[in-house]
Amino acid sequence: MLSLEKISELLGKESELLLQHTSSTIDKSLLHLPGPETVNEIYGPSSRNPQVLRSLGQLFGSGRLANTGYMSILPVDQGVEHSAGASFAKNPVYFDPENIVKLAIEGGCNAVASTFGVLASVSRKYAHKIPFLVKINHNELLTYPNHFDEVLFGTVEEAWNLGAMAVGATIYFGSENSDRQLVEIAHAFERAHELGMATVLWCYLRNDAFNKDVDYHLAADLTGQANHLGVTIQADIIKQKLPEVNGGYKALNTGTSSYGKLDERIYTQLTSDNPIDLCRYQVANCYMGRMGLINSGGASKGAEDLADAVRSAVVNKRAGGAGLISGRKAFQRPMADGVALLNAIQDVYLNKEITVA
Repeated sequence: MLSLEKISELLGKESELLLQHTSSTIDKSLLHLPGPETVNEIYGPSSRNPQVLRSLGQLFGSGRLANTGYMSILPVDQGVEHSAGASFAKNPVYFDPENIVKLAIEGGCNAVASTFGVLASVSRKYAHKIPFLVKINHNELLTYPNHFDEVLFGTVEEAWNLGAMAVGATIYFGSENSDRQLVEIAHAFERAHELGMATVLWCYLRNDAFNKDVDYHLAADLTGQANHLGVTIQADIIKQKLPEVNGGYKALNTGTSSYGKLDERIYTQLTSDNPIDLCRYQVANCYMGRMGLINSGGASKGAEDLADAVRSAVVNKRAGGAGLISGRKAFQRPMADGVALLNAIQDVYLNKEITVA
């Protein structure tokens, strides 16, 4: 178990900024915070049927973070999303789907998220040992020239048949295909709930216009609105990249074009420059935490991965989020090291000295 001292050491020069921060934006008393009674108290009063609540109970009740209200998920859909060779060349054992599931189990994760093919290939052996989260749509990089469009790779019924507790999907908000994706996934999530499965939405932004002087794909105001659209179609859990900047709406509102709607209080009262406050705005857009926010772990950078993963977990937890979903940092290294990294993430959520800001 990582001590607070070790976590502080990994945070380095950001230690005080992140561990000592007191938020003066959206007060934590307004949030629905993760806890042992998350399923009963937060999801229970909703329209979700008992089968969905049971699935959520299994997701929140598995792994090292069982019954804390927090989640640690291993996602490995990179064989499609980033191509198998590019994703698994560093560690070819993960061409074999069984090793993906083994890593999630050994790493103490709440669930393993992957493709229809990966999870179906080992479902009879593992579906009863760790909750399966089937990613039902993907962006593939074999079409020439490459384009960016999430398309369905199977049906919700297929996910249910292979024993999944949940389905996941991506919508590229801001893209030319986002309206179609929104309708497709809203219908898919409705069907998943009918069958008793939980739903997780990757609320990602995708538009070349969002790349300006900085990358506004990571802007708190834009990602926050993407989250709000995600919970609108009744996603139970939102996956989002950690925000690094703000002011996306302002940057895209030029003298010649108008984009979206904004209120200056988004920038002056509801957020600050602190990473925790930027993330809290994302939590606020998940119905003040009624639907859990899990942030992504990001790409592997080698030696920096452990510190980066711990930092992301600290920001998410102190913002009021519900956990982390980290893949490449874990599976693009030897399994023992991947397990250690996943455990380090979980240690942040298990450490009672790290509280909501």
